[in-house]
Amino acid sequence: MGKWLITGGSGFLGINLIRYLLDKGEEIVSLDILPFTYDDCADKIAHVRGDIRDKDTVDRCMEGVDIVMHGAAALPLYSKEDIYTTNIDGTEKVFQSALEHGLKRAIYISSTAVYGIPDHHPIYEEDKLIGVGPYGEAKIEAEKLAKIFRGRGMTITTIRPKSFIGPERLGVFGIFYEWANEGRSFPMIGRGNNLYQLLDVEDLCEAIWMAANFEDEDAVNTEFNIGAKEFSTMREDYQVVLDAAGFGKKIKGSPGNLVVFTLEVLDKLKLSPLYPWVYKTATKDSFVSVEKAEKVLGFTPKFSNKDALLRNYEWFLENVDKFHRGDTQDGITHRVPWKQGILGVIKRFF
Repeated sequence: MGKWLITGGSGFLGINLIRYLLDKGEEIVSLDILPFTYDDCADKIAHVRGDIRDKDTVDRCMEGVDIVMHGAAALPLYSKEDIYTTNIDGTEKVFQSALEHGLKRAIYISSTAVYGIPDHHPIYEEDKLIGVGPYGEAKIEAEKLAKIFRGRGMTITTIRPKSFIGPERLGVFGIFYEWANEGRSFPMIGRGNNLYQLLDVEDLCEAIWMAANFEDEDAVNTEFNIGAKEFSTMREDYQVVLDAAGFGKKIKGSPGNLVVFTLEVLDKLKLSPLYPWVYKTATKDSFVSVEKAEKVLGFTPKFSNKDALLRNYEWFLENVDKFHRGDTQDGITHRVPWKQGILGVIKRFF
């Protein structure tokens, strides 16, 4: 393919894709508002610290690029203004710059949050989009921009991944892994008997690569759901981590409606470690069909939910000593452990 621009290159998906592409021999420019802190490949790429909302910066990064993977985004616990200006205005600037620089191919990372809280499963790409909160709404608007720029001659593959995990992923999963490593049981929101699909970041990188290199541009000028093929209930899948921890602990169920109500109250008090779309979907089935990606791209996920959780946990154990330096955050990025809020009090009972 040649030279890639990766927006959000300092993030969880960004670094995993950069490593993946370097193994393929690709040239890479990274653009992120955060510094690039990965010593293993810092000298192998060009990194620009800047904001996708700044068109001049985006233009500078786009020089000589063959394809852009646009993954930079403000996550749900950013302010509404930052979410809208980054995820909508910033996306428009990235696509406009790509068009002006003659790029024909782009990959846009959306989210299954665009489906809201659906009333049926599996979810297909053609199902209705219902944004929940500023993040879901902004992702839908950004997808509309992708369609507009397709009409201007670009080939833009929109990928809607399930929650993806793997090396470098912490965030809310860091809370779970910490409890497991400390020999604690872990509470589910609800009984944990719902089917909740995840995704390994390596499978996501593979899907991005396949879409970027697919010869039939018309076939990939569309949307694709990407998720694990093999998954079971949340209780069963998450239990494998507690089993691997070796303390004989179990996933514990809870009264779902009461917990969701409590989290809504705590959220208003800024004490909840979770944002609304997470806790409002945690008790429900949540899985998408990957049939379209299988048929069109030939995509086959390598990792089940259990595989992905264990791979992420193994990485956590290898790096756990680095996570206790007071660098926790209130859900701003996936690369640091999130503050536990009220869970820090509850933890002592597990």
